[in-house]
Amino acid sequence: MADQTRDLALAERLDTLEMRITYQDDMIEQLNKVIVKQWHTLTQAQGRIERLEQRIRETLDSGAQSAGDEPPPPHY
Repeated sequence: MADQTRDLALAERLDTLEMRITYQDDMIEQLNKVIVKQWHTLTQAQGRIERLEQRIRETLDSGAQSAGDEPPPPHY
């Protein structure tokens, strides 16, 4: 009788551990999907920032060049 009780207790503990591992595996997979999505979003944002910086540099460069090339405006 004691052996059966001990075996049942061990089986119950094993079932509990297996359920916890299954839950943890599922949670890890969900978290991994979130990380991948965030990484993709971050990469897109970095690309946009780099393109905006380039456009700002080009705008500033063209503005500095064109201001020197133009004659001063007439005074009224």
